[in-house]
Amino acid sequence: MTSTTITPARERIDVAARVAATRRRVTVAETVGQTMTMAWRALKKMRRNPEQFFDVAVQPILFTAMFAYIFGGAIAGDVQSYLPLMIPGILAQTVLTTCMATGTQLREDMEKGVFDRFKALPMARIAPLAGPMVADLLRYAIAAVLTFSMGLLMGYRPGGGAGGVLGAIVLSIFTGWSLAWIFTWVGTIARSAQAVQGISMMILFPLTFLSNAFVPVETLPDWLAAFVKINPVSHLVTAARDLANSAAVSGEVAWTVLAGLAVIAVFAPLSVRSYKRHL
Repeated sequence: MTSTTITPARERIDVAARVAATRRRVTVAETVGQTMTMAWRALKKMRRNPEQFFDVAVQPILFTAMFAYIFGGAIAGDVQSYLPLMIPGILAQTVLTTCMATGTQLREDMEKGVFDRFKALPMARIAPLAGPMVADLLRYAIAAVLTFSMGLLMGYRPGGGAGGVLGAIVLSIFTGWSLAWIFTWVGTIARSAQAVQGISMMILFPLTFLSNAFVPVETLPDWLAAFVKINPVSHLVTAARDLANSAAVSGEVAWTVLAGLAVIAVFAPLSVRSYKRHL
């Protein structure tokens, strides 16, 4: 007759916790290296799936021409006069809508089980999240350059010169990258890629169109103008206009940078914490 010994709950060993405790902590240098490795993986994935560039290649050209010829005469009297107002707005809209794909692609990878391979690897938990976002900087840059290129073909002549245009592009890319952390967090908590896309559109599209991207604030009703003035997208658009049209580094630039840093500080840890719960 054999006896079975029941281990008390307080004496039970959490194997996963014990293994995690024996792992060597990843250094900052290793974290950066692992992030760049994951970024390289994402770039190779983009090369094998060129349809990922469809939105950043078509949307800037289509939206720039469409908004210019539809609204140019009604808002500014002619297309040429409307371009200095519209091009920075299209720049902000294109980069921000592009960053929505970050959370969707993350959720798709998690559903396919790709991230399950990272569980046993001694790597920083932020690397699988930040790596694809670093690779997405290429998509943001393509969208921004195509927006200004289309504007130049239509007759837009930015008064800020090459330096002002470059500053507007860099600021927009930074803002898009910082907001991508929000959609990364959404990707870790949503149940499907379709849900991530729906939530992202519900958040970003109202913010983009209820801004000063396409119309002067003075033409809006008072209640709507009050919201537009505090809309973070409006601050980005104004800062991009100041840079591109007059090479002016205004207070809007500082507010946009601070807002982006605040978003990163809040949602990067939230994304990592939510991602860990799936491991």
